[in-house]
Amino acid sequence: MKITARDIPPRSAWALEQAGVHPLLARLFAARGVCAKDELDDGLARLLPPNTLHGTREAAVLLADAIQNDKRLCIVADYDCDGATACAVGLRGLRRLGARNVSYLVPDRVADGYGLTPGIAQRVADTGADMLITVDNGIASVEGVAAAKALGLSVLVTDHHLPGPELPAADVLVNPNQPCCEFQSKSIAGVGVMFYVLMALRSELRERGAFEARPAAGQPQGGPAPTVVQQPKLDDLLPLVALGTVADVVRLDANNRRLVAQGLRRIRAGAMPAGLSALFKAAGRTAAAATTFDFGFALGPRINAAGRLADMTLGIECLSTDDATRAEELARMLDEINRERRGIEGEMREQALRVAESLFAPGQAAPAAVTVFNADFHEGVVGIVASRIKDRFHRPTFVFAASGAEGKAHELKGSGRSIPGFHLRDALDLVAKRHPGVLLRFGGHAMAAGCTVARDRLAEFQAALAEVAAEWLDASTLTRRLDTDGPLAPEYLRIDLVDTLQREVWGQGFAPPTFSEELEVLSQRLVGEKHLALKLRHHGRPVDGIWFGHTEPLPARAMLAFRLEADEWQGVRRVRLMIEGAELPADVAKQGEKS
Repeated sequence: MKITARDIPPRSAWALEQAGVHPLLARLFAARGVCAKDELDDGLARLLPPNTLHGTREAAVLLADAIQNDKRLCIVADYDCDGATACAVGLRGLRRLGARNVSYLVPDRVADGYGLTPGIAQRVADTGADMLITVDNGIASVEGVAAAKALGLSVLVTDHHLPGPELPAADVLVNPNQPCCEFQSKSIAGVGVMFYVLMALRSELRERGAFEARPAAGQPQGGPAPTVVQQPKLDDLLPLVALGTVADVVRLDANNRRLVAQGLRRIRAGAMPAGLSALFKAAGRTAAAATTFDFGFALGPRINAAGRLADMTLGIECLSTDDATRAEELARMLDEINRERRGIEGEMREQALRVAESLFAPGQAAPAAVTVFNADFHEGVVGIVASRIKDRFHRPTFVFAASGAEGKAHELKGSGRSIPGFHLRDALDLVAKRHPGVLLRFGGHAMAAGCTVARDRLAEFQAALAEVAAEWLDASTLTRRLDTDGPLAPEYLRIDLVDTLQREVWGQGFAPPTFSEELEVLSQRLVGEKHLALKLRHHGRPVDGIWFGHTEPLPARAMLAFRLEADEWQGVRRVRLMIEGAELPADVAKQGEKS
């Protein structure tokens, strides 16, 4: 591992500090590209206007007409947290804006696969729906949209994934990544796209006079004053938007950070759906002190677990209900499923690591890309395991499981995770062009993608992916690099500054503060058999540290990368260093790999 420090533009840091930003935050923000204080304004007025997202105007007209004509709407969701929150936002928002008949359908990961398929279109039609609305999927569902149209359904696709060579022939497409869209936030999550559609719909309804004063039905002329129809508020949907945005690990550009900040603000004030409150309780987290970490590592995994091992209907119902008792019951169920998921993941991870290590001889570097398959793997957990292997070897990684869908025994379903410098979806596209027929289906993003491979051609896929990786990656990109914010001044090692840092919005593309410097290691011991508890000296001051998932001993002085956290013991809160990485001598590093 190579630990490096980010460049901090001095003029930007100085300008932010002069504008009243805390000196430490000024330095951190400047290193992440923030040049002026107004860029940190997270007010709703600073959100990108809905009319700049191509298709929202047409979507608003389509939906307003459907509401006016009392059409039946059915949302087709995805089975991850982004899809679940997008569905819940759609259900809540459309009903609030006047839709009386709104239902949803979520595909089964095993039986249906990903996206809108012809079979799902038929199931939507069978419900009696007039309009099909996709959330967090659909941009690659050419056949599914065609089937829905043939069944007489109107189709609105809302998605954020990268499109394929052919766009589906939906009535309206809303996706910032379609070729004609100039929306500045290309990384907005699926739940964010749905939120923008609802804002556009409210605007369209306002233009149609839906919220103007008018007489009540049957009210005679000259009677009481007309009833004023209150314009529905949508900002209380922002906690769900924030959760889905962080959980989907999209880049937190300025617009996404504003969406997340607004959601966090409401959650901390106690203004959130019953399901979110119940999930905080089930996860043992405090909503009043909510952080993006809670979204990514506590709430998000509990929602995702339903789609991985059970039925995402549980997650959507939890996020949609206003019944606190029902929400708590569903949150407990999701927590239990997540515990089961962790058990399955742990077993699979150990198996997958053994398979991955068998791909190269001891002492040799890992291949440029890693592909792992085991007939006993659970397809709902392959993505998590791929992420763990990618972190271990710092290589683009795909993990495959046998398809559990009926009649699909000849197929393997895989999930991949990548490293900086290797666009995973583009790599799959090149594999498909070079080896026709190997990939039956694929899609995704730069850092995460999924695909289905013919079972008898897995070895061909493995070789093809490794070939592309060898062409695109060099020694520099194959070396794990940890970007940090450099040394931490001793005066900032304070518990109040830990709280200050945690209140900010951090995540993908706007990395949480990580510092690095050479520290003295006073003592070290194993806890829980797989974590290293440390006593360190930082500028003459002793401080506790913890390195989760590592057992290799550190030398007396070591270059460490660390985050700050608050550790509470017997009612006293202290600063603790969360070790993120270490530059170790070669012999120590090898010993750690063996352990």
